Amino acid sequence: MNLTTDTTRTTDDARSAREAMVAWLEGHLTSPAVLGALRTVPREAFVPEGTPLTDAYAPDRPVITRREEHGAATSSVSAASLQGRMIELAQVGPDARVLEIGSGGYNAALLAEVVGEAGSVVSIDIDPWVTDRATEYLSATGYGDRVTVVTGDGELPVEGEGPFDAILVTVGAWDIAPAWLEQLAEGGRLVVPLRMRSVTRTVALRWDGDHLVSEAAEPGGFVPMQGIGGHDEHALHLPDPAGGFLTLRFDDEVPDQPHLLDGVLATPVVETWSGVPLAHGQEFSGLHLWYASFLDGFCRINADPDTELAGQQAQTWFPFGTAVGDSFAYLAIRPLDGSGVEFGARAWGPHADQAAERLNAQVQAWDEAGRPDNADIAYWPDGANLTVTPRGATHLRKARGVITISWPTES
Repeated sequence: MNLTTDTTRTTDDARSAREAMVAWLEGHLTSPAVLGALRTVPREAFVPEGTPLTDAYAPDRPVITRREEHGAATSSVSAASLQGRMIELAQVGPDARVLEIGSGGYNAALLAEVVGEAGSVVSIDIDPWVTDRATEYLSATGYGDRVTVVTGDGELPVEGEGPFDAILVTVGAWDIAPAWLEQLAEGGRLVVPLRMRSVTRTVALRWDGDHLVSEAAEPGGFVPMQGIGGHDEHALHLPDPAGGFLTLRFDDEVPDQPHLLDGVLATPVVETWSGVPLAHGQEFSGLHLWYASFLDGFCRINADPDTELAGQQAQTWFPFGTAVGDSFAYLAIRPLDGSGVEFGARAWGPHADQAAERLNAQVQAWDEAGRPDNADIAYWPDGANLTVTPRGATHLRKARGVITISWPTES
């Protein structure tokens, strides 16, 4: 176990760090039961040995517990703020039956505190390393008899368990598994980080007739799901004449003729500006979901580290863009007299002007709509009546159903 007698990680130090974390979270969470669980469960017992308490109890940062050979995170203890909020969204209380998909131990222990002795928590993960670790840490912290840990693919039904009053998916999901819908009790809630064209929202869903509707949808990031529910983005690597690559990642709509972008970074860069300002500290995450809803050729863009393009891209946030035909553009900013920044586009290709205009037009549309920070999200499993979906809603086809995204401006 990773509980030590090191002077930097004494019981008193850990308790103080836990109280400081909860004090910070009291401005973000409202449930006394959830705050009480966060105050009770020793988070330092579930992170890698040697993790400083300042990192273990940072309320808004995850702690990575495992990485794959290329360095990408495959398992983590999610940020306490996100874990607490997901439990709030699930609206679980004493006696509830809860399924957690994606183990780690800590979140399951929080759930055990919230549902109490009369409730039940089942936690499933596809990776035996993760479930062995969760089982060990839960046992060492006194939760071994209150959480059932299962090794298996969370896309499949958990044999002998359920139905569940709440299902919390703690890994990023591209689609919703039929097993989750089958195992959800009447009136229950499914809380899932749902990926929509590379943009993730943690969505709380409940049944409404033959489909599910969102009660809340909030930004949040998770490691991607493995197994049957895994869904890889399609990567297109564009060589930069100055060195390195710019990588365009498409979630579900891949360019029909990707070869048209060969050599595009050797063309002159075009920069245009939208006229839409953003004050320092102003929230704009709704723009990302707006792009996912309306922007043709939507993609995620990353530059190789330590390249000129990476330096330019450091001036953007959540680098999304558009690639259609032989040209592409990504979201950029420039400073405005110390008061904030202005959104714009940086583009390449024979039709760079059009790509930039496409990007800026959606920034302007989002601004004119009142800068909505979220939308109504619904999930229509195969067989649901799609003729009654909201008028004007964006339809995103998934393997087993359709996601609709409806904005407040739509009637």
